[in-house]
Amino acid sequence: MRFYVGLHMPTHAPHFSRCMVSFNVVRRRKKPVESGEWMLDSGAFTEVARNGGFRTSPAEYAETINRLGEHGGLVAAVSQDWMCEPFVVEKTGLSVREHQQRTVERYTEIVSHTRHYVLPVIQGYQPREYASHVRDYGDLLSPRAWVGVGSVCKRSGHPRQIRRVLDAILAERPDLRLHGFGVQLRALKDPSVRRRLWSADSMAWSWNARMQGRDANDWREAAHYVEAVEVAISRQTTHAEQLEWVMV
Repeated sequence: MRFYVGLHMPTHAPHFSRCMVSFNVVRRRKKPVESGEWMLDSGAFTEVARNGGFRTSPAEYAETINRLGEHGGLVAAVSQDWMCEPFVVEKTGLSVREHQQRTVERYTEIVSHTRHYVLPVIQGYQPREYASHVRDYGDLLSPRAWVGVGSVCKRSGHPRQIRRVLDAILAERPDLRLHGFGVQLRALKDPSVRRRLWSADSMAWSWNARMQGRDANDWREAAHYVEAVEVAISRQTTHAEQLEWVMV
């Protein structure tokens, strides 16, 4: 499993082989993001949760993708998805179904403006909603497509919930390579979550540092978090965990 650490500052990217930075941070940036591999987050959570929608059009977002992608290293730009957590749906006044439809619409428009890989996002809140959204994409998802799984970041304390979501998606399309947005270390320690994910990202290191009175912008805090994740990823699954994974 690949892990992309979330960074506040793109100037910290050279310290990491894989990272994720937000469009809201780099939208006016002219210099390249100097990391081995990096992902561009669309800033969707901030836009939809705080503003009730996007202030940047798909075409404008694609312009940033194209500009920053010229320098190499960009492996994926996350689509402008509409999250489906209950508090977000309440904020917009729309239904989960409408959020899902808008997510697909934005994806199709963004890909029409760029040659770089745009990471489609599967949205929903209940497992059956994610399965339905996979069907909505249909042939837009190529074989073995790398896709994001949205609205799971606040469930890291409940790995079983994450597993059910991932299983619902894989039941529809077992070939898909799943990326878990904001899946924290405590969830990644669960082998049944790790085995279902192709990749994941998290910026939980910043929150952890702030809560413990340390610098929430210190790249070394991020590096320590990456080390802990890598230990979890490489850790050999115990026999007891293998049995638990089979039984869930």
